[in-house]
Amino acid sequence: MSWLTGLGLLALAIWLYLLIGRGGFWLTKQDDRDVTADPARWPSVTAVVPARNEADVIARSIAGLLRQDYPGTFRVVLVDDGSDDGTADRALAAAGDNGGERLEVVRGTPVPARWTGKVWAQHQGIRHATSSEERPDYLLLTDADIYHAPDTLRSLIARAERHHLALVSLMAELSCRSWAERFLIPAFVFFFQMLYPFAWVAERNRALAAAAGGCMLVRREALERMGGIAAIKSEIIDDCALARRLKTQGGIWLGLTHRAVSLRPYTGVPEIGRMVSRSAYAQLGYSPLLLAGAVAGLAITYFAPPVLALFGSRMAQAAGLAAWLLMAVAFQPMLRFYRVSPLWGAALPVIAGMYALFTLQSAIAVWRGQGGMWKGRVQARMGEL
Repeated sequence: MSWLTGLGLLALAIWLYLLIGRGGFWLTKQDDRDVTADPARWPSVTAVVPARNEADVIARSIAGLLRQDYPGTFRVVLVDDGSDDGTADRALAAAGDNGGERLEVVRGTPVPARWTGKVWAQHQGIRHATSSEERPDYLLLTDADIYHAPDTLRSLIARAERHHLALVSLMAELSCRSWAERFLIPAFVFFFQMLYPFAWVAERNRALAAAAGGCMLVRREALERMGGIAAIKSEIIDDCALARRLKTQGGIWLGLTHRAVSLRPYTGVPEIGRMVSRSAYAQLGYSPLLLAGAVAGLAITYFAPPVLALFGSRMAQAAGLAAWLLMAVAFQPMLRFYRVSPLWGAALPVIAGMYALFTLQSAIAVWRGQGGMWKGRVQARMGEL
């Protein structure tokens, strides 16, 4: 057997494992479409929204929160994290027509050393939300560029109460309208699910944990038992770090949704690349060895199959073609979720190549002292890792 045949069979074995033995991640079955019965009592909730220069989207985001069809006590705390574009003013203006008495604006203070900007803003919002005697039962940690359908909070609470969960998180539907978005965005969620199969995240006997930072409903008591949000103060991938901590306090659940929608369009491939590069090297623990292993793994899993299918011979070509077909099939449910052409499945090797490039860019940015760039802030410097 030639080494090319061995390479093809290895790639085929990897895809057979991914489809059969990786928690069914690719089927996109873990979502919030199932109907959950209302709880006997609707607990109190406070949404905490960190916002830094979000004037273009904050009005729709805040309006969506204030229009929640929620029977229990609900209020919103917006943390204005040093914005210079009138973010807070636009939020207050939007609140005026949507029950503005439930919105409170907290002016953020400068980020201390060893804290990431977003987590520090969340910390200030949580501290404000829990400072009164009537502390909320739950905290909804959500981003300023997320729009929530009116029944989002009811759905989250119903699930958390029924299953006694410490965390319920929704992977907000990302913008997928432009050519660049159709090219790269469904794969972003596909790869995330491959790393963190949602069904495994929900299993209490597994250590695997993950969350999506755009929408996280957190049981306050569980957050306090884990040491508060300060326990993850320096984490770049703060949502997954929070999920790992909370899973030690109770069950967690993560699913896809059309209820929570990102208001942030991506203007082109470079902008999507910056979004991915912000945390890609952090995902690898800032390890050059893991970086090399990840690139090699991508080459075997995604690049080898089409090359062998097009240029190999006999067994190597057959194995490469079969692996390429399996990856295209695996991508179909996510393409349907985002309502894009199934033909993008055949392009997954090229898409994976772009993500490999983004990961290398992430490492280079960290090596240059510009890692974890978010809203003008560098959050991952080599000397501090």
